[in-house]
Amino acid sequence: MKIEGLLFAGGAAFYAVIATVYWVITKEIVGSTALALTGALAFLVGFYVLYTSRRVGVRPEDDPHAEIEDADPDYGFFSPHSWWPLAVAGSTGVVILGLIFAVWMVILGVGLLMAALVGFVVEYYRGPFADV
Repeated sequence: MKIEGLLFAGGAAFYAVIATVYWVITKEIVGSTALALTGALAFLVGFYVLYTSRRVGVRPEDDPHAEIEDADPDYGFFSPHSWWPLAVAGSTGVVILGLIFAVWMVILGVGLLMAALVGFVVEYYRGPFADV
């Protein structure tokens, strides 16, 4: 995790320098603030990852002499066949378009989003993929 923390810390330093140079050249407040906040967020992530890496210790990914078998083989379950993320994304798009154009679209989009989220959550509790 130390490498990831150093990458984020380097990004924080880079954005701090760029924000300073941008401010000196343009004297624009909005862009300078955005760059400075980007550097601050990179610093927060880098600090957290570096702090956590001291407590966690060396992972197999950090050891240059580690073998593939040293890593944890279980990274979680990822559904290879689910169409529900597409339904969630589409209904979220309807909600966003409703925020732009009309209130009735927001109501329709929220209804579609709730139905898609319920389908997403209970996908593996019913039907042919249910664990029996």
